[in-house]
Amino acid sequence: MDEPLLKVKDLKVCFHREGSITNPIRSVAFTVNRGEKVAIVGESGCGKSLTALALTRLPPTDRASVSGKIIFEGNEIRTQADFQRIRGKDIAYIFQDPSSSLNPVMRVKDQISECLPHSRRSIQRETILDLLERTGLPDPLRAAAAFPCELSGGQQQRVMLAMALAAKPKLLVADEPTTALDVTTQRQVLTLIDELATDSGMAVLLITHNLGLVAGHMSRVNVMYAGKIVESGRVDEVLTDPLHPYTRGLLKAVPMLDSPKDALLQDIPGTVPSPDNWPAGCAFAPRCSSATESCYASDPPLQCRGGRHFCCFNPNAAAPQPN
Repeated sequence: MDEPLLKVKDLKVCFHREGSITNPIRSVAFTVNRGEKVAIVGESGCGKSLTALALTRLPPTDRASVSGKIIFEGNEIRTQADFQRIRGKDIAYIFQDPSSSLNPVMRVKDQISECLPHSRRSIQRETILDLLERTGLPDPLRAAAAFPCELSGGQQQRVMLAMALAAKPKLLVADEPTTALDVTTQRQVLTLIDELATDSGMAVLLITHNLGLVAGHMSRVNVMYAGKIVESGRVDEVLTDPLHPYTRGLLKAVPMLDSPKDALLQDIPGTVPSPDNWPAGCAFAPRCSSATESCYASDPPLQCRGGRHFCCFNPNAAAPQPN
């Protein structure tokens, strides 16, 4: 089997503040193959975005103690120069709020130009318009001359995608790229990312809190909770037969089109624990109705069942019940 494009092993992120240590990323491992679409899913506070930022040491992870291995195209990325080399060129990002990521006083064409390799101005102009057209903007010429405030949220996200594609990256990290968009535009942006990735052979790492966005778009999914991957596998297998109670809880919280109009969403009781005070045993135990004494006593080890991986003492237990 070919070497994965990206391999992350035992990634840990620790912040030192006023004599205390906070470790929001306790141990994360996953892979992304060439041209593959992979998701990391979990609630806010689980460490998804920090994991994505740590791949190239973007702030605030540049001020943290980061350990573990990040291997890109078979080579371990170790030094600051290594991270700078792959950032933007090999690994590009789009984030959840394009309005705060785009420079408000620069025209779109100038912001995309900064992401392009050096070339003659006439070639750059054609490339910028081509990128904007590929991302589905109806009037690329007008969009190129516009300031970000003159575009809608969906159009701004398409500009961010054009900027990410400018350097022809091998991996696109999409960190909650649809959070600020309406449902219709969310689907359009995800479909666009799918199409562009397929056309270019680019791999995608999608960060999201919504398992409903993963179906039909991603091939594998990593479910993250309290700084760890608690379940991973093929999307169709994880969604139809979840092994971890947290995964089952996330699935029950996804609205279904065939649900009665008066049906209530089933939330997961409790909240994600603070990284300043992780529980001694399984971090999900305080929220799980099926937790046993062993769950509170020790952290469950990683188990493998076929092509699935999970961390749970009771993988066949029922999903957590709502309050």
